Amino acid sequence: MTAQQISFVKASLPAAIAAGTAFNMNPSVILTQGAFESGWGTSELALRAHNFFGLTAYGCSNAYWHGQKYPVRTSRDELDFRWYGRREDSFLDFARLIRNNYRTAWSKSENPSAYAHEIAYSRYISELNGDDRETYRRSLIQIEKTVQAILSITFGLTQK
Repeated sequence: MTAQQISFVKASLPAAIAAGTAFNMNPSVILTQGAFESGWGTSELALRAHNFFGLTAYGCSNAYWHGQKYPVRTSRDELDFRWYGRREDSFLDFARLIRNNYRTAWSKSENPSAYAHEIAYSRYISELNGDDRETYRRSLIQIEKTVQAILSITFGLTQK
């Protein structure tokens, strides 16, 4: 584990716990997916828009996202992503999205391996965008092991 990984978990654990409590979801899988999607908090979206999950700026505003957009230029076009005022809102909005739109994955969040399979093989992943479902699943499982090691060493927390 690296200093960046430890820093991400320390900074994000309160937000993951708040999101997990609010939406009855395992905070560890929230941390894991946030670490994966944001490169352990180093992505442009995480640093500039407090968006740790790569959520695009589609849909209606809600209690956690108030419609602010952060444009990102790609080689083909410009995409709008959600801009959050704080880290916790990104985590809460993500957990809300999973609970409301990916119920099968949400229902398996207490089992990180089962969750990884369900989210990787759901419509959350788009192979049209070049995503590889099996690589995504395996990456989540590996990152979750690192998250658990950090939680155990740093906070004395272990998975149930």
